[in-house]
Amino acid sequence: MKKIVFAVMAMVAIGFTASCGNKTQQSDLVVDSTAIVDSLASAAAQTDIDAISALFEAGDATKLQEALATVKEKIATLIKENPEVAKEYVAKVQDFLKENADKVKAVVGDNAAAATALSAITETEPADIVNGFLSSVGDAATEAKDAAVDAANNAKDAAVDAANQKVDEAKKAVEDKANEAKDAAKQKANDAIDNAAKDVKKGLGL
Repeated sequence: MKKIVFAVMAMVAIGFTASCGNKTQQSDLVVDSTAIVDSLASAAAQTDIDAISALFEAGDATKLQEALATVKEKIATLIKENPEVAKEYVAKVQDFLKENADKVKAVVGDNAAAATALSAITETEPADIVNGFLSSVGDAATEAKDAAVDAANNAKDAAVDAANQKVDEAKKAVEDKANEAKDAAKQKANDAIDNAAKDVKKGLGL
């Protein structure tokens, strides 16, 4: 009995150790995944942050607007690769713009287009920006799919109409030939009757 109890206790201990080991591994995976996302987002954001920083002294609102347009393009690109990286990228760019709000506003000045581009990035939560992009991509894909279906249906209808037209043309051609043959046969029969009548009249001396 004691041997059985010891064996059971050993199995429980092994199972507990394995369970803890799995939890540790899962935790490590989560940490590693988060670190990778943060690293990728940081690398992507730093390039654009440096580009925007370089505009603080120049004070060129148009260039700032172009830099913000580049940020939007990169968001779209990152979303295709990894939405989580895109979300973190937006957060880092937003943090930089908010921390340097006075400098950014000084560059924007009274340029309405630059101000609109700035607010589009800074006044919306990163998750909402990413979801908005995903939604617009989904809508575009749906529209493209619908357009493709409509084009296919139109092509099918056109093919059916063309086929029906060919059938009608062929049917009419057959009917015309049949009518021509009928008329020719009728004329031939009439000619034969006329000739026969002439022969009868001639035989009668008429």
